Amino acid sequence: MQEIQMIRNIGLFGHSKCGKTSLAEAMLFAAGKLGRLGKVDDGSSCLDFEPEEAAHHLSIGAAFNNLSWNKHSLLLTDTPGDDNFINDTYATAQVVDGAVFVIGAALGVKHQTEKFAALLPENHLPGLIFVNKMDRERADFVKAVDEINARLPLRAVAIQLPIGSEANFKGVVDLVRQEALLFDANTGKVKKGLVPNEMQAAVASHREKLMEMVAETDDALIEKFLEEGTLSDDELRQGLSRAVKEAKLYPALAGSATGNQGLAPLLDAIAELLPSPLERPAFLGTDPKTQAPSERQPSPEAPFSALVFKTITDPYAGRLSVLRVRSGRLTGDSFYNPNQETNEKFGQLLLLEGKVTKPVDQAGPGMIVAATKLKETLTGHTLCEAETPIIYPARPPLEPVISYAVTTSKQENEDKVFSSITRMREEDPTLRLTREPQTNEILLSGLGQLHLKVIGERIKRKFGVEMDLSLPKVPYRETIKGKARVQYRHKKQSGGRGQFADNWLEIEPMPRGGGYQFDDRIVGGVIPRQYIPAVDKGVQEAMTRGILAGYPVVDVRVGLVDGSFHNVDSSEMAFKISGAMAFKKGFMEASPILLEPVVSLDIKVPKECVGDVIGDLNSRRGKVMGMDSQGKLEVISAQAPLAEVIEYAPTLTALTAGRGQFRTEFSHYQEVPAHLVGAIVASSQAAREE
Repeated sequence: MQEIQMIRNIGLFGHSKCGKTSLAEAMLFAAGKLGRLGKVDDGSSCLDFEPEEAAHHLSIGAAFNNLSWNKHSLLLTDTPGDDNFINDTYATAQVVDGAVFVIGAALGVKHQTEKFAALLPENHLPGLIFVNKMDRERADFVKAVDEINARLPLRAVAIQLPIGSEANFKGVVDLVRQEALLFDANTGKVKKGLVPNEMQAAVASHREKLMEMVAETDDALIEKFLEEGTLSDDELRQGLSRAVKEAKLYPALAGSATGNQGLAPLLDAIAELLPSPLERPAFLGTDPKTQAPSERQPSPEAPFSALVFKTITDPYAGRLSVLRVRSGRLTGDSFYNPNQETNEKFGQLLLLEGKVTKPVDQAGPGMIVAATKLKETLTGHTLCEAETPIIYPARPPLEPVISYAVTTSKQENEDKVFSSITRMREEDPTLRLTREPQTNEILLSGLGQLHLKVIGERIKRKFGVEMDLSLPKVPYRETIKGKARVQYRHKKQSGGRGQFADNWLEIEPMPRGGGYQFDDRIVGGVIPRQYIPAVDKGVQEAMTRGILAGYPVVDVRVGLVDGSFHNVDSSEMAFKISGAMAFKKGFMEASPILLEPVVSLDIKVPKECVGDVIGDLNSRRGKVMGMDSQGKLEVISAQAPLAEVIEYAPTLTALTAGRGQFRTEFSHYQEVPAHLVGAIVASSQAAREE
């Protein structure tokens, strides 16, 4: 068992296409864990091993591996950088002890970068910054570091300067040790040398800046620096290490993952500067018995506790529960789940290495392992000892932003499709499966179109069934604005006993949300009592089917005021038919209208995007109800017809360069503008004919 103080549990974070997965591959290759350097673009990466990841050239879920470096065990978690799969990234930030934040040397800070950078201070994560792709055109290390300090909540400081740039990038100068490190791109090995003469002035300037920033993190060091203007090498190294572990500074290093350059210095920095599990603060939770605050020290001697932060489902292997051990040691074959108040027995403990698993017999603080065959445990649950229970807070899954109707072309596969989605929801808690009662559609909701597309691809691969996605129907309703008094006489004679029923109905609108009311105003027995409920039933059936466009009718009062009957030919069925037909006639004479659902939106956008977003809302018949500031963001409260925002997510992403977020909830129904009614009615009729 590896000594806890030699473990480094690291997550790789950054926006899509910055090179996180390529960096993880290069680190594994540099440490000798991989025999060849895999590539994301050609599908040979050991971390993007799912077929959907290879097909789309991006990470879809958090992937795990480990390596040994200078007697240290580095546990790596590669996280997704695409908004469609970002829930795994948020979950990973809860369970790692340190971060490597990856940014492209040419692209620098993009709009999406801010979202990922915020995860580090939010989770009090120490970290390093790796300025990747230094061998690309327009690569600029110093500019990237300056942009980080200007735009991100990370206090970045260069601890290296690149030697050469773009195609001539060949090494770095270590500002702490004041030596050149030259890279062999073929082997990844580093050759030490003297600082190039032409870089002496730049190195001196940046080293002084490094000293100043380190000194500012410590009262004793700043006092010495102000007095003497310098720090000793030991003071600089120790001060830097302390500042990094306290998340006061984020050292920046340069390299190229695909070029196999700069990996050894990065691995050295991880081992030297980032904390072991023992150096992290105590984990805070709640005692489920008393509801009092409780905590666990990250020590192997403390009672065992762990947080399940990811679930992997497989039709053959079953469910894998991926957990981070926070305290104590996990041995044996069982533990207690306080969320479910049950003891759980597991089959095996596994170390995840890409798509390969390796059995282990125990796990201590800082370890990320998977337990097999857990029946009750889900993502977000705590595992611990029954005698010393604790429940850790888990970040709730992100709210879905887009919904599609789920169908299957083969009716016999319908049950299998929905059971497969249920299995996928165990793995991906951001998925929602609901039924729209009015349209009778099953709706699958997720974080984006690509998210739901990939879920469909996985279901087909894992469970052998195809699901079709289509835009959900808008649940319109029908009502009236005026009043009508109508008669309908149902008379049918075709030999033998006939049918006869005669109704007079008065129809008028109810207040919005008032529902349906039936008034029996018959006097003098003009209609026998036993036939009156049939009229009511006929009216309600007509309301359910709709009259104007086939949508349910709401908010009407119907009074049965007069009529007549036949002693032989009248029946409940005749009066039911007469009631339905009278209502349809009266409805069309009482100024019928369509109602559409309106949703409330809370939209978080950067301040500079507010004008574009409000302009777009106005074009969607939306109304801005108010605005509020939240740090660098503006929160727009608005209302808009559901039909206009049913595909809002891609638009908001485009308007805000991926920085906008929104959530919706149903608000009320309102009248559809007259100029839009014709198209809705025509579309509904065409759908019914089809």
